[in-house]
Amino acid sequence: MAPFVSNNYALVFLSVLFSLAMHVAHGNNDAPALFIFGDSTFDVGTNNFLRSKARANFPYNGIDFYHSRPTGRFSNGFNTADQIARLFGHQKSPPPFLTSQKNRNSSKNNILQGFNFASGGSGILRETGSLEWGEVVFFERQVAQFALVRARINGILGAKADTFISKSLFLISVGSNDLFDFARNESGSIRLGAEQYLALTQLTYYSHLKKLYELGARKFGIISVAPIGCCPAITSGNGGNCVKALNDFAVAFHSATQVLLRKLSSELEGFHYSLANSFLMTNTLLSSPSSFGLNETKSACCGRGYLNGKDGCIKAHNANLCANREEFLFWDWFHPTEKVSKLAAETVFGGGIDFVSPINFSQLASSY
Repeated sequence: MAPFVSNNYALVFLSVLFSLAMHVAHGNNDAPALFIFGDSTFDVGTNNFLRSKARANFPYNGIDFYHSRPTGRFSNGFNTADQIARLFGHQKSPPPFLTSQKNRNSSKNNILQGFNFASGGSGILRETGSLEWGEVVFFERQVAQFALVRARINGILGAKADTFISKSLFLISVGSNDLFDFARNESGSIRLGAEQYLALTQLTYYSHLKKLYELGARKFGIISVAPIGCCPAITSGNGGNCVKALNDFAVAFHSATQVLLRKLSSELEGFHYSLANSFLMTNTLLSSPSSFGLNETKSACCGRGYLNGKDGCIKAHNANLCANREEFLFWDWFHPTEKVSKLAAETVFGGGIDFVSPINFSQLASSY
């Protein structure tokens, strides 16, 4: 099982949620532009445009979204990208970048709200996810897509573009699929040890973050890897138990990312970051679920087979669907419910250094 987390963390978590309720009640009219990158935890419909098996634009996904519409979010409603955006004053996440490619007449105001480049199944390495899921937009390509957006913003704002980009938030949630790919390396195509693979992943991550900096990004809100060894897709094949090796890999990834971000901060003038410890946040929920109104932390709400962890949330495949979604940690075999995404967003936005450091996302937005 994942390491036990003291109930003290649950108390800290709950105090964060109370202070966030006060923030939301008072509103926020100064919404920064958001540029969002990563994988299915942040994807709001990118993969709808791809030849990919990592798609969620079908029921029961979106059952609690507006008009119960499946949008491509791997969630019953809003995902974590949406929930963070809402805390910053947006109605939901900015639209997928690929939407703007289909609609070249996107208004100036829409472009200046930001875009979401995240793609389900993708990772830091360009090869990640392709064997398992088919076509995905890997992180390097997401950065290249932002470069196109940056050029459009230059055309709109001219000399003011640099300042606009420097005040925008760059939100990133990536890495899980890189670790999954290494773990499922049945073909032996990855000929590296775990430490070498982690080093390669971090070196590549460094390169992509530095490229975003060169394009003008200064404020990086990064969510690290959750305890992926405890998701139903994994535990359903391990007698209902978490896989320690995968969780240890996630912890090592977080530690390496901390070192990487400190290095970038020391090398690059004006580089500000906030790193969210998704591993600790999720373990807090696993250790004290009733404190957060959760009753089910092993089985997915939607799916098939043992723990609903043998297939995705696909109505056409006769997926099971729970009625009490507010009580579940997992929506499907990999992803959290809308409720848990909201808890995560509130914590990265306003949490203390146990969960997000050296500053939280709200403080990051105010940094200079």
